[in-house]
Amino acid sequence: MNNLLKVVLAQISPVWLNKKETLKKVENSIIEASKEACELIIFGEGLIPGYPFWLALTGGAEWDKKVNKEIHAHYVRNSITIENGDLDTVCKLAKEHNIAIYLGVIERPLDRGGHSVYASLVYVNQEGEIQSVHRKLQPTYDERLTWAPGDGNGLQVHPLKDFTVGGLNCWENWMPLPRAALYGLGENLHIAVWPGSEYNTKDITRFIARESRSFVISVSSLMNKNDFPKDTPHLGEILENAPDVLANGGSCIAGPDGEWVTEPVLHKEGLIIETIDFNRVLEERQNFDPVGHYSRPDVTKLNVNRERQSTVEFK
Repeated sequence: MNNLLKVVLAQISPVWLNKKETLKKVENSIIEASKEACELIIFGEGLIPGYPFWLALTGGAEWDKKVNKEIHAHYVRNSITIENGDLDTVCKLAKEHNIAIYLGVIERPLDRGGHSVYASLVYVNQEGEIQSVHRKLQPTYDERLTWAPGDGNGLQVHPLKDFTVGGLNCWENWMPLPRAALYGLGENLHIAVWPGSEYNTKDITRFIARESRSFVISVSSLMNKNDFPKDTPHLGEILENAPDVLANGGSCIAGPDGEWVTEPVLHKEGLIIETIDFNRVLEERQNFDPVGHYSRPDVTKLNVNRERQSTVEFK
């Protein structure tokens, strides 16, 4: 039954800006999914330790403002450094329960000096091995005040039963060329991770599915005003301007024909489980394949640089 894949969309809220406690929620979700014999679990963008909501609430663009510097420093301290083993338990659970994982994290990588952070999408296979870390190519709008731009190293796909899975972060999904790079690698199950809003997922999930003739899984987080921990730096100023709902979910699945398998789920925390059938991909590729029979590489072709970028190179 390699054509069937049981997937779970983990629509949960972070323990905001708390790496340790959010990791516990992620680990518990993996264990719960394993009880349902799920084979792939996906978490939202930057779930560990959370999305930088403060930027829009505390005058994030104001130059040299102490409040934003202090919250940013707290954010960096609670980010994920893979080289230090921060995801070791996640990898162990993947292997123990034979489940693959797409996990959105705020990464603090040592190969870029260890002080800047990136919105990264990490893929862990069923053997518990980290196979790719995709750093978001272009942070969106105010995200640029706290996240650094990534590189093409993580534009990779991975085998999972009959499927070939790949993924992008949030508004990267609107970028035609990164999508095309993944299509060219044979992607037929596309993972799109978001901080949480059906405004983002309700249209593009179906669009990418119809464009690529692939399954598309969008996974979002949740965040309400009462989810801010009491020990958050400058909590009073954040809450003063925060709406009641900052992220309402919107996780969903579209099939290769662009129609809903699971419509966007709003305001509900928990695991959304579905079984998808690879044969549907082959059926829909019969009349359209964007990198196969319906392409013209003699006319248009994409060049992709997948080198991991660094400021220094030692020889």
